[in-house]
Amino acid sequence: MKRRTFLLTGGAAVAAARRAKIAAVITTYYRNSHADVFVGNMLRGFYWDGKPHASALEIVAMYLAQTPANDIGRAEAAGHGIPLKASVGDAIVPGIQGVALIGEHGDYPLNEKGQKLYPRYELTEQIVSAYRRTGRALPLFFDKHFSTEWKKAKQIFDWSRELQFPLIAGTSLTLTWRRPALELDLETPIRRAVGYFYGDREAYGFHGLEVYQSMVERRKGGETGIEWVQCLEGPEVWKWSEANPWARNLLEEAMRNDDTLKRGHVEDNVKKPLLFLLGYRSGLQGVVYMLTGATEQAGFAAEIEGRADPVGCCFLTQWGRPWSHGNGFSYWVEQTIVQAKEFYPPERTLLTTGAIEAIMNSSYHGGRREQTPHLDVRYRGQRQSLFMRGPLPPYDRIRV
Repeated sequence: MKRRTFLLTGGAAVAAARRAKIAAVITTYYRNSHADVFVGNMLRGFYWDGKPHASALEIVAMYLAQTPANDIGRAEAAGHGIPLKASVGDAIVPGIQGVALIGEHGDYPLNEKGQKLYPRYELTEQIVSAYRRTGRALPLFFDKHFSTEWKKAKQIFDWSRELQFPLIAGTSLTLTWRRPALELDLETPIRRAVGYFYGDREAYGFHGLEVYQSMVERRKGGETGIEWVQCLEGPEVWKWSEANPWARNLLEEAMRNDDTLKRGHVEDNVKKPLLFLLGYRSGLQGVVYMLTGATEQAGFAAEIEGRADPVGCCFLTQWGRPWSHGNGFSYWVEQTIVQAKEFYPPERTLLTTGAIEAIMNSSYHGGRREQTPHLDVRYRGQRQSLFMRGPLPPYDRIRV
């Protein structure tokens, strides 16, 4: 099976791109869900590069795994003339150029660690089965991390390499606006680095980890994997910070441009702090704080060899519709499908999926250090980070 590259120019390119037909496979679709954000952008368009952007994708088939009382997926499908299919296989109709899998939200059981068991693996397995049956391996958009289990996550990634279909996955926050617009060169000699976000260990912890990974993967030598992880909680977070003042200094540097930061001391505002520690094979000490109550954004700061001062930035989020921090992700999902090529490495999501699984194991076992020999994931970042650089869209409720 060969990838197809579409060479599009001028007005004909725009017209052709708008006709790129896809299938949407969704766990559940209600207002303000991930499906509402990303499928909504596909249906209505969004802002890109400072101006309105008409959607380059046309959804021609939709599968909804669940339709709760607050479902809007059926109405959206009917309003846009999209047939609802009874199975994933039925949704992979002839003539489509890609598939969007949004396996977030829904009524699913929890495991002993408190992780919701979304059927992301099972849905992907059905998509891949359809690819094999039809002989067409299409670009796949995979929202968030691959699975709660490393083996399933690795299998999803391996299917993409085996069948050679372009894969775009992970968090939208790596592609949102940065303040300032910090772009680390490839082979940057990072000495130390700290990131932060907010929220719970897994669902939001993944966002924080992947934002951090999108920055440190650009260090000298590229990414070579993670040897161990550890999750500290409560007072242990501040104890570790006191013993490692460089980390606290970088945290404060990362927060300099955070316009959502709450006044007062972080220790007073954050009642249940979390700290993710990662021992990279390269020797880098990974540090990601989860600071619910202090912030509503993500941030990053690093010490660079040969530079007197650290560098840092915040990753802008928007509270309230239309969730514009997802626009960059929506644009590159389009381009992945229309051009049938990968624009940044899905190995990033594979590595962070494995790291968050190990962090959940560490937390479940009282904060012990978890060895991760399986996270021997090696790759290099793309030359350009692709995050949004144009003006912010003119929405009244966006935080600027």
